[in-house]
Amino acid sequence: MNPLMLLIRLLKPILYPLSLIYGIIVWLRNKLYDNGILSSIQFSVPVICVGNLSTGGTGKTPHIEYLIRLLQYEYKLATMSRGYKRKTTGFYLADRETDSWMIGDEPMQFYKKFPELAVSVCEDRMTGIPRLLSERKETEIVLLDDAFQHRSVKPGLNILITDYARPFYSDFILPFGSLRESRKAYKRADIIVVSKCPDLNNETQKEIVSRIRPQKHQRVFFSKITYDFVVDFFTGEQIHFNTKPNIIMVSGIAKPEPMLQFLRENVARNVHLLKYPDHHFFSEANLEEIKQTYRNWNEPDKIIITTEKDATRLEIHKEALLQWNIKIAILPIKIAFLHNQHEFDAIVRNYIETERAEIL
Repeated sequence: MNPLMLLIRLLKPILYPLSLIYGIIVWLRNKLYDNGILSSIQFSVPVICVGNLSTGGTGKTPHIEYLIRLLQYEYKLATMSRGYKRKTTGFYLADRETDSWMIGDEPMQFYKKFPELAVSVCEDRMTGIPRLLSERKETEIVLLDDAFQHRSVKPGLNILITDYARPFYSDFILPFGSLRESRKAYKRADIIVVSKCPDLNNETQKEIVSRIRPQKHQRVFFSKITYDFVVDFFTGEQIHFNTKPNIIMVSGIAKPEPMLQFLRENVARNVHLLKYPDHHFFSEANLEEIKQTYRNWNEPDKIIITTEKDATRLEIHKEALLQWNIKIAILPIKIAFLHNQHEFDAIVRNYIETERAEIL
């Protein structure tokens, strides 16, 4: 047994009681909302929430981007996120002077990829959304990123993402597991997406659905990660490899394993992983480590490849990185549904059309 697993086993008697205490506190809070003692606010525009029950790494960001691509040519869209690990507080609306220090890496990723999108952050969505709608009066739809537990706002459509490798129905409440609240909270969702799936046959999908136990109002979908063309970090241009390169993968995301596996199987001759904590802002020491790793690796055709999320944090050091004269690239990701994509799209569109008809 490896040291980490041994440590987890030793800590279980301590973590389990703490999970019970935390679970009771969250249960009481939810009951106050369920019984109307604490109120939830609805807004005058359609609000779609994409969230999860666990502490992260389920793939919310590419699912938000899927919704943006689905709706951006028909409606004026805005996103609101907490802005995890940003150095600012309160409401902030991204502009040309914004970087990931100010709004966080995921919102910055939205801003760089979708120039027409209004990208905002605020810890308190209940006060942040009115501020957003005041400053961007043309906004027709608000996409809430990671707000499933923010019950002070009542979204019109709640999309819950759960990781195929660790679905909520097999997980436990913090700190014994990774769930932020009870498994039963899934009942608040309108759509449940099992993310990061391999290719699954119908029988396996049916088994997963049976374990989820969807309510009558809920639909379950399955999605997978797909990878786009590798692009140059500095120019954004697509990179074509004549031969398989040797790759140093720089990662500050929760679960880099799927991308690492993809690179090893499809792109690289060899891959060396430099792993940092999730949402990590790179220090000068980190940059020096990356540079020296590249220069000391005695292999030809070397390139550094990172994720889009990490790229927003490396962007802060762009001038310094240019001086290295080293190839740095980004591997973008998207999601694709295993089946019934048109049904998912139809549910989203029907909600928006119904909501806007009632408003008008």
